Amino acid sequence: MPDNVRPQVPAADQTLRILSLLARQPGPMAAQTIATTLGLPRSSVYHLLATLEQHGYVVHLPGERRWGLGTAAFELGGGYARQQPLARLGRPLLAALSDRVGESAHLAVLAGRDVLYIVEERAPRRPALVTDVGVRLPAHLTATGRAMLAALPREQVRALFPDATALTQRHGVGPATPRSLRELLREVRAAGHASENGEVTPGFRSVAAPVLDHAGWPAAAVAITWPAEGPLRDADALAEAAIVSAAELARRIGRPA
Repeated sequence: MPDNVRPQVPAADQTLRILSLLARQPGPMAAQTIATTLGLPRSSVYHLLATLEQHGYVVHLPGERRWGLGTAAFELGGGYARQQPLARLGRPLLAALSDRVGESAHLAVLAGRDVLYIVEERAPRRPALVTDVGVRLPAHLTATGRAMLAALPREQVRALFPDATALTQRHGVGPATPRSLRELLREVRAAGHASENGEVTPGFRSVAAPVLDHAGWPAAAVAITWPAEGPLRDADALAEAAIVSAAELARRIGRPA
């Protein structure tokens, strides 16, 4: 909005400015910093943040006295992805990736504590996977989810998974406590990619890499899935292929090289 145009609904304008500011940051912010950055009264910022928290768009981190984006904000991001931009840009890349490695590839976005699959490219003579377009799975169990969660600020992960009840299971394997999830995500960050082995579907393995946007936030993740039995596959080589494709998709959605 041009500086000389006054918003007709100031509270709505201020709310959107707060959300936009938080979306551009690498981590949560203090309310005072938000107020100073946007030139808004501190009292107004606190009232707006409280309302946004009630609706799940922000979360308050009392120990740090900071505010970050909540699960409802991630749902908005997933909604944007479902309206095709990421899918359209990612589909040809995943088709090429699947052809190159000879395995199925898919693209997913975060939707709260879940991942939502928006593209799947099934390799010839490979079975159908549970990761079909439109399917949602627990983020902490999937390679795509782990790749994206590892790229989030740790405070954001704690807000999404505050206790063991948030960590659902499919086959009795995978992180069952926030601490075990944190340890797993540390390993993902150290490796530069995520993996899972039979935690989504017994007998199948996956590797994944995050697609980071211009602010360094995980807009999506690229994954490759293959049968655990049969010809031995080099998981590290497949992970590198996913990383390359994820980096190219990041470039196409506007992340600087």
